[in-house]
Amino acid sequence: MKRLAYLLSALLILSSVSGCGYNTIQANEEAVFAAWGDVEATYQRRADLIPNLVEVVKGYAKHEADTLQAVTEARSKVGSLQVSKEMLNDPATFSKFQQAQGELSGALSRLMVVVERYPDLKANQNFLDLQNQLEGTENRINVARVRYNKTVETFNVSIRTFPNSLTNSLLLHLKRKEPFKADEGAKAAPKVKF
Repeated sequence: MKRLAYLLSALLILSSVSGCGYNTIQANEEAVFAAWGDVEATYQRRADLIPNLVEVVKGYAKHEADTLQAVTEARSKVGSLQVSKEMLNDPATFSKFQQAQGELSGALSRLMVVVERYPDLKANQNFLDLQNQLEGTENRINVARVRYNKTVETFNVSIRTFPNSLTNSLLLHLKRKEPFKADEGAKAAPKVKF
């Protein structure tokens, strides 16, 4: 009789643990880390393309040194940020990272305006190839950010819904992850003048 009571207790404990969400929460957090790795990889691809793009433009636009310097400095700033998985739990650090990436995007936009002034540069095959790769990389960055935000949403919901919220508060103590947000400048509509 005593063995039967132990067996029933063990079965009850196992069934309650299997529905606690522990494994689900762990899997969701790993998905966030994997999605973050994709974001980092696409940012790295962009950072790797920029020096080549700058060198091609330098040959054509020697007097556009300010714009080229801004791109180089923005890339350097992005490269100097220490990125880790722990950053995903720190809204302030995550915001700094996102701001640095936004500054780099702005500098690249200014570089593309410079390109419009030089028809010969636009006809250069090396430049066209680099420009196409950079445009494709910007699209990849957007896709990676969207996927990351989706996995963050899944993770955040999983640690806040019952019974997973109990498991998290009693065992794991995981914090919400920060999603990507729009850059500050994105709130204002662009002005078009003819």
